[in-house]
Amino acid sequence: MKNNFKLAIVGASGVVGQKIIQLLEEMALDIGEVFFLGSSSVGKDIFFNNEKFKIQDLESFDPSNVDVSIFSAGSSVAKKYAHSFIDSGGYVIDLSSEFRYDDDKLLIIPEVNGNLISNLNKPSIIANPNCSTSQLLMILQPIHKKFEIEFVNIATYQAVSGTGKAAVDELKQQSIDPDNITPKIYPKQIAFNVLPQCDVFLENAFTKEEMKLVWETKKILDPNIEVQATCARVPVFNGHSEAVFLRTKIDASKEDVIDSLTGIKGVSVIDNPTTQEYPNPIENAHDTKDVYVGRIRAQKVLNETWIALWIVADNVYGKGAALNAVQILDLLITNNKL
Repeated sequence: MKNNFKLAIVGASGVVGQKIIQLLEEMALDIGEVFFLGSSSVGKDIFFNNEKFKIQDLESFDPSNVDVSIFSAGSSVAKKYAHSFIDSGGYVIDLSSEFRYDDDKLLIIPEVNGNLISNLNKPSIIANPNCSTSQLLMILQPIHKKFEIEFVNIATYQAVSGTGKAAVDELKQQSIDPDNITPKIYPKQIAFNVLPQCDVFLENAFTKEEMKLVWETKKILDPNIEVQATCARVPVFNGHSEAVFLRTKIDASKEDVIDSLTGIKGVSVIDNPTTQEYPNPIENAHDTKDVYVGRIRAQKVLNETWIALWIVADNVYGKGAALNAVQILDLLITNNKL
């Protein structure tokens, strides 16, 4: 293991990139040298640990200068540049969907399958899961371990921050001036509305976002779990919510489910219907690290055990994006890969 490893952050000026910087400062990892890289933002000032840096040109940067890179700049950038960083001897943690479904690439949620990092014997690309998948599997993994999940039906209610700063700005503008709306980021007005579409529609009539939940649950948790998803974009600035209905092989009561989730690192149970306590984006998705779960119910449906859950997490700072990537970096350090 190297002390004072060299790190590059690609896409540092973006919404998620800024949260990655914030988390790196908070976690105080042993970074020897850091480089901030971009394309359209070259020359912009970036502050890290009270020191000012300039964003450098990704195109001309020598990747052999770093031991590990975090890519937060989308699939096209990852596709074009990530392999050059690997070929130069460094690890790449990529937040896009570009490499998630490659059989030879790890797709990691540290609390769920982080043990796979120890098997790496050379620099590799490590993929960060989709935001909705990360918070979902943080809750499903402890339940599956005890009660064997067979089927999951999920409806997501996804904040506009998941699309980026332009979408946040569009929601603000539409909310301020609802009589003068011309949708640009989304196909329809998002303010005061709900759009049952996240990402593009595929040939099977599901959206790509919905299929990401299917593909990633099977790759990370268990290929035998069947998943059906509906993903909706809602006029919420930050914080994804999910209504989950799942069938288990082993009978479980509400108390059993709560017990399986209690004490799990990164999970907070908020479930008290009598005092109207339950997770929600306003209270639980503002620079928060935990995944919050509540509205936990168990019932028999046609003699089968079904569990209902409500899950909320910060999709930018938290497990949905920045936190998970920085936790993967920390795993590389603790597993002596840097």
